[in-house]
Amino acid sequence: MIYILILISIIYLALIMAFIIGFEKVETVKNNDAVPKNRFSIIIPFRNEAHNLPGLLKSISIINYPSELFEILLVNDDSKDNFNPIIEEFTNRNPSLNFQLLKNIRKTNSPKKDAIKTAINLSNFEWIVTTDADSAVPVNWLKLFNQFIEDENPVFISAPVKFSLQNSLLSHFQNLNFTSLMGSTLGGFGIDNPFMCNGANLCYHKETFFELKGFEGNTNIASGDDIFLMEKMFRIYPNKVKFLKSKESIVETRSENSWKLFMNQQIRWASKSVSYTIFFAKFVGIIVFLESLMVLILGIFTLLFPQFWLTFIIVFAIKIMVDFMLIAQTSVFLKSTKSLKYYLPISLFYPFFIVFTGFLSTFKNYEWKGRSFKK
Repeated sequence: MIYILILISIIYLALIMAFIIGFEKVETVKNNDAVPKNRFSIIIPFRNEAHNLPGLLKSISIINYPSELFEILLVNDDSKDNFNPIIEEFTNRNPSLNFQLLKNIRKTNSPKKDAIKTAINLSNFEWIVTTDADSAVPVNWLKLFNQFIEDENPVFISAPVKFSLQNSLLSHFQNLNFTSLMGSTLGGFGIDNPFMCNGANLCYHKETFFELKGFEGNTNIASGDDIFLMEKMFRIYPNKVKFLKSKESIVETRSENSWKLFMNQQIRWASKSVSYTIFFAKFVGIIVFLESLMVLILGIFTLLFPQFWLTFIIVFAIKIMVDFMLIAQTSVFLKSTKSLKYYLPISLFYPFFIVFTGFLSTFKNYEWKGRSFKK
């Protein structure tokens, strides 16, 4: 048994080291003020986001890109709050922006995919850009997408996301967790095995979306508008699915404000992993789960059989150090290093969190935006 546990640990460490190397292999893109050519349809589904919309809309209003080359499509997904005055004020202050407020046309079990598809069907431009209503986009966002499209000729672009940080244990825990995911995402692209992306910062070719029949095949799953679409495009166009590694393209989004909401988010994210079609994505999820489970098992063995204490300390210490290397390099890139000082105490708890979330995602339903979804 002990040899199996050590083997899992070796595979895990090799995987994280591959991500660390892959992270560096992805070339950093610097803004060269390329001539704006490409046209973008920015799609933002929202549900009960009146408290977040002002920040999002303010960031959109100062985007540094010709207004005739992009449009904004906000899709109301049955919101119950008073968002209309916010939209009216925004349109009155920004009459030159091409703006549409749409109502979601529900057809499937996935409200967000329906909202995006509703907007795509009514969009006018060649490139689809998605973000979330609780986000703020950078001023040169579209300029970097335009430059990257001209230089790399992609069909799908994943771009970086980070959390806005609050001074609380919950916020730092979420930030470190999310930073590790972003580092793994970038590392996956660097080793030519992309397996994650984030819908808060995506850009893809509309014609290719329709060619591959969009979200068809996974509309029974509430989330996954980002990863499942990336999988489709990577399967058909493996050399045209890219990551835009630029500090000027980082979208900042909000973390959850309670442990309950955070756990629901994690269960939702983990529950879709069983439907991944790329083997590497499933492999990563299994290894990460087994590594955390192994650490817990070794810890229990150490309590029962003290002769295992040295093995436990070595395995856990190496895991903590290698994880820190990935999180630290990602934090520096994202300019989000304040949570690093909390890394050690949080890392001691982290294996419990991974195992607990993994088991819950297998058996527990989850809530999202005030709706309940079954497994």
